[in-house]
Amino acid sequence: MKKPYIPESLPLQSVDWTRFITLIGQANAELARYDGILQGIINPGVLLSPLTTKEAVVSSKIEGTQASLEEVLQYEASPDTKTEKYDDIREVINYREAMRFAISWMKEKPITLNLIKQTHGILLDSVRGKNKSRGIFRTSQNFIGKPGATVEQASYVPPEPAILMEHLSNFEKYIHYDEKDPLVQLAIVHAQFEVIHPFLDGNGRLGRILIPLFLFEKKVLHSPMFYVSEYLENHREEYYAKLRALSEEKEWDNWIEFFLRAVIEQAKANSIKAKSILALYERKKTRITEITHSQYAIKILDTIFASPIFNTTDFIKHSRIPKPSAMRYLKMLRKEGILVTLKAGSGRRAEVMMFKKLIDIVD
Repeated sequence: MKKPYIPESLPLQSVDWTRFITLIGQANAELARYDGILQGIINPGVLLSPLTTKEAVVSSKIEGTQASLEEVLQYEASPDTKTEKYDDIREVINYREAMRFAISWMKEKPITLNLIKQTHGILLDSVRGKNKSRGIFRTSQNFIGKPGATVEQASYVPPEPAILMEHLSNFEKYIHYDEKDPLVQLAIVHAQFEVIHPFLDGNGRLGRILIPLFLFEKKVLHSPMFYVSEYLENHREEYYAKLRALSEEKEWDNWIEFFLRAVIEQAKANSIKAKSILALYERKKTRITEITHSQYAIKILDTIFASPIFNTTDFIKHSRIPKPSAMRYLKMLRKEGILVTLKAGSGRRAEVMMFKKLIDIVD
């Protein structure tokens, strides 16, 4: 049986900084390009809202959920429709709500252990793991292993509860430490959180939520909207292997190199998506104005970008356009092929529509 792991104290003394000089330069440059795009977007929270949901989908998928972006958005547009994936969809929605809560917190306060606990409470609300001390650091031993494995068969046994707060306190202090490079520091922060494994469930997802928050706190990004889960999901086996090697062989340099490459590739991918979304917005702003000749053209546009799958009732509520006008504009956009009908309206049931061009970019 593996003994509970004793984490190294931070800051680390053994990092080979010279090994990362080129990667540090590339990673910071790609993130700066991405941040430049974010700064050029008037309201990134609205315009890039589908990317936030996509991150929630992919980060949850790493932990075994099967819901797709379309399935999550369709459920939100038509929550009365029964679905076999309800539990998975609920986990994704919780992830997004936890992220939004944390982003709101960061507008006034720094990252703290209290933020981490409150975010965890939202993440596990009414879903798998809800009975595993949500929002509370664990007071019992946990372990990582295959489904059904016992602690004797564990692939990793995190620190004992008795020393948990000692290492969490060190972790919190390190977040605010002035390290040589913030991206290397982020690699260490993310891995150390997973090594400590402070909760009975939800550690992986919460550790990934911390990534954009850290970049925002360190002023690497002007908005906490950098999502790396797509790369981690595409390289899941390597991701887990590199984390496992930290506890088995203290292979921090290999982990840091992997993480910097993840940042580089994901920043490139995020930049392409953000630019594509911005270009789509500008094209549709012109086109919707031409089609509707309406003073509400921007409200229409912002509403379908914030929720690219929606029901007509919610569209009226969120756009605040008078119902007769809103229904007329939606009919025009459907006729022109900008919107497509997913579910026809019937009686009191509202029509469900999709802005497919945006879904195609994000997904």
